[in-house]
Amino acid sequence: MKELDGHRFAEMVKMGSLHLSDNADYVDSLNVFPVPDGDTGTNMNLSMTSGAKETERGENPHIGKTAQALAKGLLMGARGNSGVILSQLFRGFSKAIEQEETLDAGTFAGAFQAGVDTAYKAVMKPVEGTILTVAKDAAAKAVEAAETETDLIKIMEVLTEESKASLKRTPDLLAVLKEVGVVDSGGQGLVFVYEGFLASMKGEKLPERTMEASMDELVSAEHHRSVQGFMDTADIEYGYCTEFMVKFEDDKTEAHPFDEQQFREDLSGYGDSLLVISDDEIAKVHIHSEDPGDVLTYGQRYGSLINIKIENMRQQHTAIVGEGHRADTGRKPHAAVPYAVITVSMGPGIAELFKSIGASAVIEGGQTMNPSTEDIVQAIREIGAERALILPNNKNIIMAAEQAAEVAGIEAAVVPTKTVPQGLAAILAFNPEVSVEENAKSMTSAFAHVRTGQVTNAVRDTTIDGVAIRKDDFMAIAEGKIVKSDASLADVTRSLLDGLIDEESEIVTILYGTDVSQDEAESLADYVTGRYPDLEVEVHNGNQPLYPYILSVE
Repeated sequence: MKELDGHRFAEMVKMGSLHLSDNADYVDSLNVFPVPDGDTGTNMNLSMTSGAKETERGENPHIGKTAQALAKGLLMGARGNSGVILSQLFRGFSKAIEQEETLDAGTFAGAFQAGVDTAYKAVMKPVEGTILTVAKDAAAKAVEAAETETDLIKIMEVLTEESKASLKRTPDLLAVLKEVGVVDSGGQGLVFVYEGFLASMKGEKLPERTMEASMDELVSAEHHRSVQGFMDTADIEYGYCTEFMVKFEDDKTEAHPFDEQQFREDLSGYGDSLLVISDDEIAKVHIHSEDPGDVLTYGQRYGSLINIKIENMRQQHTAIVGEGHRADTGRKPHAAVPYAVITVSMGPGIAELFKSIGASAVIEGGQTMNPSTEDIVQAIREIGAERALILPNNKNIIMAAEQAAEVAGIEAAVVPTKTVPQGLAAILAFNPEVSVEENAKSMTSAFAHVRTGQVTNAVRDTTIDGVAIRKDDFMAIAEGKIVKSDASLADVTRSLLDGLIDEESEIVTILYGTDVSQDEAESLADYVTGRYPDLEVEVHNGNQPLYPYILSVE
């Protein structure tokens, strides 16, 4: 194969997505910590599925345009760090070939390298031995091969084989992988995508599943929450999803010089859910509007219109949820507010606690339920805020939150909270009278002194940091590190608290979950007050799944 066009690439994406989906459970099972949040495969699968669906909708013989559709779908569907990194890999890939109608071996290999460059820039502190390393090693080998090889299938073979070789080396780069005896889960997910690409190019069937994953060792999570279920069809104010591109023309831009910010502000008057991306030649627009004709007329001031797509969202909504049906999600429409604090939590009790101290909206999510970039953007738009702060409360949601802040279309920032207790401390420092930047700084400082403990069940036998862990034992996790494992919930939790509390501690907060009774939680509080009489103890029913206790020491 000497050339690759958009149609063939769309088939590759489809096969890559299917192969990853077939093996998502296996990728989940590679999670290093034996906690019930092994969701790398789930996150990558949902992210890639979003990319594949957008690719199918935007398929074009022009490979640059097909790749742009993939990048868009991945961006908005990205969940968890693995999904965000996957989206960045193909964001760079698509950017490198956006002007190409077809690819030869050199440009094909170079696009993978461009993806690696983009992904590394997107990660604050890249860690080797992860999906990044697998992508980097594979791309470098492909670029090297393209110096003498002109067959694109050969390039894809080299890329895939090196990705597998790099994956096998990941335990040599990350000690924790070697200790547990697994390869990097994100890297494995990427290998499955590449294997699907190669099978498509060669016209072969997908490889067999790597394993039939045992769900006895994993906790399933329902991720397929439909955004359409949050409203009735009659509630849709702007009924037409309108997408188009403006190809700039000199005579028109001379009369109306193009300024992206002004263009965005002008279009905002025609509807909501606005996204504008532009370069020197083209502006790409997505907007929900009641008058798509007016939107297109405005766009024509700057050039000719191409790739126009208008969809009736009321018809789509009716088809998805059924006329008159409204999903009972517990999520209510919000009144527009000028300044919003968006936070993520698991458990209705914790959600109510966040709302009681000032959260504008609470997205259901956390361990095993990482919300996507689009979920977060949607929450911001439902509120109608002019400014927003996002509290992810989970390290695996921070990157998706950062992408949401970039594309939300308003001034937004992420306060990088990694736990619910950090989020609770941060939101108490929110000041509606100061800027987003000032709030982000002060709220980040506010949670810096919070120490977090979590108790959960082990899903498999293993040893980490010298702690022997048996399946179904309770594990004490202090600041992200497993410090004790035992069959007794009470003993593990008390030991965890003893390790978190020091002479400077003043307040202990106990959030108890669905499997803990109020009496058990009060008994734990009595233990603290009896052993540490000078401390203030608060007990709340978080009603969170998976984690019997989430503890905060300040």
